[in-house]
Amino acid sequence: MIDTAPFRQMAVQLGFDASCDAVTGSLLRTLAASKPRGRILELGTGLGFGTAHLLAGMDTEATLETVELDVTLSAAAQSAVAQDARVTFTVQDGTAWIHAHHGQKFDLIFADTWPGKFWLLDEALALLGPGGIYVIDDLVPQPNWPDGHQETVDALRANLNTRPDLHCAALDCATGLMICVRKDVP
Repeated sequence: MIDTAPFRQMAVQLGFDASCDAVTGSLLRTLAASKPRGRILELGTGLGFGTAHLLAGMDTEATLETVELDVTLSAAAQSAVAQDARVTFTVQDGTAWIHAHHGQKFDLIFADTWPGKFWLLDEALALLGPGGIYVIDDLVPQPNWPDGHQETVDALRANLNTRPDLHCAALDCATGLMICVRKDVP
């Protein structure tokens, strides 16, 4: 079980209101456990709450690359997550990171920021290996959504649900989740 108190304290101190919740964290931990020796990618480290859950589910040979644009958030995440050789923290714009890692394959991707979810979706999904799992959250209205964002979310859900290369399931829990699995298609 992850101690959520340090993450809540950092969120208040930094005024950050976009961490994933405990239900999403539990799901991430479970999915990470399903990928022994897996390569895992998190787009949008935030304060590291999702990172901590992914690490809790990973075996000793799995690796996690987590990408965050905000240097302050990345530093807070690094301080909250004990030193762990399985994780690499990168401070970089998600768009640039996705472009720079074209051709790599991951077994699990948690896209918790706009690049890789609301834009560059095809490029992010191209990083997913056969049988790989793609997870997104924040699909039901949130207080921090910008005006008109519901249409963007609806288009994303429709896109994912009609892709021939994915099996997708929407979960109406937490902040609204979707889990997609890459089909092994020619």
